[in-house]
Amino acid sequence: MLLLPAVFLVRQPSAAVAAADGSAPAPAAAPGMSVGQALRSPQFLVLGMTFFACCAAHSGPIFHMVSYAMSCGVAPMAAVSIYSVEGLAGLGGRVLYGVLGDRLGAKPVLIVGLAIQAVVIAAYLAVGNLEQFYLLAIIFGATYGGVMPLYAVLARDYFGPRIIGTILGAATLLSSLGMSFGPLAGGMIFDAYASYSWLFIGSALIGLGAAGIAIAFPPQPGRERLQAA
Repeated sequence: MLLLPAVFLVRQPSAAVAAADGSAPAPAAAPGMSVGQALRSPQFLVLGMTFFACCAAHSGPIFHMVSYAMSCGVAPMAAVSIYSVEGLAGLGGRVLYGVLGDRLGAKPVLIVGLAIQAVVIAAYLAVGNLEQFYLLAIIFGATYGGVMPLYAVLARDYFGPRIIGTILGAATLLSSLGMSFGPLAGGMIFDAYASYSWLFIGSALIGLGAAGIAIAFPPQPGRERLQAA
């Protein structure tokens, strides 16, 4: 109920305000790009693949975390509390990574965040008690929650504000496919091997792949001086 009236509080900043606060202008060529050109561009391909792999990496461990913790000897109610720790850490992570993205740039912060996520996923293979689960949950939750806003920043930086709704919607669609892939693959792996080890190994590798894809982000369209066809 609070979200509906809050929508009417959102206003587009004027050009004068944007210039006064030192905001960087959108890439010169981005306003001239059609949606089709943007969706076929290398920039969107890398953005979408990174978003997909990022979500495919963390969704399986998130979904199966309670079952995995119970298999490690953690009591059921305590295992469920790991979700709460991850969620609370994610709130702080969004602010932390957002601030870092503003100061250091969204791309390098995203790459580091994805690498941390992959390492933490692999580290779950070595945990054996609730305290260790909580420690990793803080780092894991802060990381997978923190990188999420950075995709919107990159979409805006690469394609400008005019078509950001379509671009971010398409990228989010790919991320949703990744989110659906992880839990399904994790369940199939557990059914086949009666163990979650390969889920965490595979998820960590996919997470490293996401970081590798993010490194391949091409220059922004404005820097390439792309011309609309």
